[in-house]
Amino acid sequence: FFVTGTLDDCACDVETIDSFNNKEIFPKLQKLLSSDYFRFYKVNLNNPCPFWTDHSQCGLKYCAVKPCTPGEVPEGLKSSSYKYSEAASQDLEECEKAEKLGAVNGSLSDETRQALQEWKKHDDESDRFCMLDDVDSPESQYVDLLLNPERFTGYKGPEAWRIWNSIYEENCFKPYSVKRPLNPLASNSGLCVEKRAFFRLISGLHASINIHLSARYLLDENWFEMKWGHNVSEFQLRFDKELTEGEGPNRLRNLYFLYLIELRALAKILPYFERPAFHLYTGQPTEDNEKKKSLLELLHIAKSFPLHFDETALFAGNKKEAMKLKEDFKLTFKNISRVMDCVECFKCRLWGKLQTQGLGTVLKILFSERQIEAMPNTSNTNPSFQLSRQEIVSLFNAFGRISTSVRELDNFRSLLSNIKQ
Repeated sequence: FFVTGTLDDCACDVETIDSFNNKEIFPKLQKLLSSDYFRFYKVNLNNPCPFWTDHSQCGLKYCAVKPCTPGEVPEGLKSSSYKYSEAASQDLEECEKAEKLGAVNGSLSDETRQALQEWKKHDDESDRFCMLDDVDSPESQYVDLLLNPERFTGYKGPEAWRIWNSIYEENCFKPYSVKRPLNPLASNSGLCVEKRAFFRLISGLHASINIHLSARYLLDENWFEMKWGHNVSEFQLRFDKELTEGEGPNRLRNLYFLYLIELRALAKILPYFERPAFHLYTGQPTEDNEKKKSLLELLHIAKSFPLHFDETALFAGNKKEAMKLKEDFKLTFKNISRVMDCVECFKCRLWGKLQTQGLGTVLKILFSERQIEAMPNTSNTNPSFQLSRQEIVSLFNAFGRISTSVRELDNFRSLLSNIKQ
C-alpha cells in the first residue's frame, strides 16, 4: 500500500522525494533543529476553546502538565486545583495514563530562562495565514521541543475525531461533508485546484501526525521504563488500502504533496536568510554564525531539488478571483489554528499549534514572492517582508515533522517486508 510513481497536481515522483529527503535533507535538518534557536518555541497552551466548552476527555485540559519544582513552573501553567467529574472518575486509570503521556514538560534551567528573555523578537502583523499567540502574554511560555517529542499520548476516540472533523468540515470551503474515510475528492472531482490543494495540505498534515504516533508508540510500560517504538499494526490500521477502504495510499500521496509545498517555501525564502542583517540570535556569536551557515547550506540544498512544485498554479487566472481565494485561504487557515486551542491533550495541542503555524508561514512565504525577491541587501532598511522568531521556529520544525514522516515510511517498509518474509 506504499505509494510509488508520480503525484497528482505536480510533476514529481515519490522515489525522487524519498531519496532526496532521506539522504540530503533529513540528517542536516535534524542537526539544525537540535540547536538552541530552533528547540525553544514560545506558545500559549492556555487559550480557551472558542467553539465548544465541554472537556470530556478526563479533564486533560487541566491535569496534563507534568509536575515541576516551583521554580520551574511557568506562570501560565499555574492553575487552580481541579477535581474530576463523577463521570470522568470512572475512567480514572485510563485517564491518568493519558495525562502522563500527554503532559508537556515545561522545565527549563534558570540559565536558559535568562537567555530566552534576552532574545530579540520582531514581528509583522500583515499577511498572516494563522493566528499567532501573543508572545508577550503572561500565558505564553517557552517549551523545549526536544523534551516534548511528538508521539503517542493516548488522545483518541470521539474527542480527537471532533477536532479533525472541525478542521475538514468547517474549514475546507464547505463543498462537502465529512465521512469516514475522509476523502471529499472522490465525489467532488470538480473542485478547483486551489480548494483541492487546501484539502491535500490538511490531509497530508493529518497523515504525518498519524505516522509519528505509529512510529513512536508506547509498546510497553513497567516500573522501570517506557518502551517506545514502531507499531506496525497501528500504521496498517491508518494506511493499509484494504483496512481504510482504499484511502490509505491517498493519505500518503497527500503527505508527499505537503512535503513538496513546504520544500518549495524553503527554496523561496533563501534571500530573506541570506541578508547580512539576519542573525539566528541566541547571544552566542560564534555558534550563531555557525548555525546560520548550516541553515543557508540546508536552504541551498532545498533550492537544488530538481522537481519543485509550481505554486503559481494555485492562484492563477482572474486577478480579482485570485485575491478572493487568497483571502479565503487566509481566513480558513486562521480558523484551523483556533481549532487547535480545542485539543485537550497538551502535547498534541503543542505540536498541532506548531505545525499549523508552520504551514501558515509556508503559505505566507509562497504568496509573498515579490517582496522576498525585492529584499534589500543592506542592514539599514526594514524589508517589507518579515518573519518573527516564532514563525521561523515553527516553519523549520513543521518541515522537520514532515521530513521525519517521509523517513519513517522507509522504516515501516522494511518492517513490513520483514514480516512478510
